[in-house]
Order: sequence, then C-alpha cells, then structure tokens
Amino acid sequence: MDNLDQMDFSILNYLQENGKRPYSEIARLLDVSEGTIRSRINKMLKNGVFEFIIHTNPNKVGLNVQAIIGISTQLGCQDAIASHLQKYQEVRFIGAFSGKHDLIIQAYFRDNESLVHFVNEELSKIDGVMHADVNVELKQFKDTFSYMIP
Repeated sequence: MDNLDQMDFSILNYLQENGKRPYSEIARLLDVSEGTIRSRINKMLKNGVFEFIIHTNPNKVGLNVQAIIGISTQLGCQDAIASHLQKYQEVRFIGAFSGKHDLIIQAYFRDNESLVHFVNEELSKIDGVMHADVNVELKQFKDTFSYMIP
C-alpha cells in the first residue's frame, strides 16, 4: 500500500493519540462516514501499514530490568543468531545494525540474576556470538511506539 493519502495519515495520527478512539469519532473529526474510516483502517491493517498492540509497562508486570545488548557475530552468522534469539520470550527487539555491533537486542528480565543467566547460560552458548556488550537501563525518559506521521 504505497498510496497513503492525507486522510489515511490523519486516521493514523488520531489512532496514535488514542488507539481506543471510536471510528465514529474519527469520522466526525474528518467529516466523512464511519464506513469510510472502517474501510480505510481495514485496508491499512490488511496491508501491514500498522497493527493494534497492547503496550504493557514492564515494571508493572514484574520485568524490572531492561537491557540493550550489542552483539558482535562471526562473519556469516548474523542471520542464524538473530533467528535463534527470536525464541527467547525475554527478547522484545532484534535488529541488524552497522557500526560497532552486528545485532542489537532489547530484552526484559525479572531481576539481575535472570539477566546474568541469559548472558552466561543462553547467549554465550549460541554459535557465532563473539562478544556481548550489556547495557542496563538505569532510568527511562521516553518509551513510545508513536512517531510523527506526515
């Protein structure tokens, strides 16, 4: 879906402000029918433009330690390591990057012991992992999935 128009972007902005906003309210704000809003949202969902998610507060569900881990891999092992890391429930994000680290992951743990176990007992046993640079979040200033849409 390459042809998003201004109405699509407006719908996305309203949903980012409040994902529970009724379609009827968005329709009223944009001066179109509720059916138009429903149709456009369904089309964007079908085409993977966005998805509805529940964003939980990790601290409120017992995940008190957030780590960003930069991983250096052996040449040719990046994809296999990323695939292997996907099986861990603690890992929320995996990305390939240029620069110092080949992969960067974001992971949440109940406590420091769980993080130490993950690094020493799980991550260290994955073939091709050469180095892991573990960074523990000390204080969070912003955590959002919303961003400016044209």
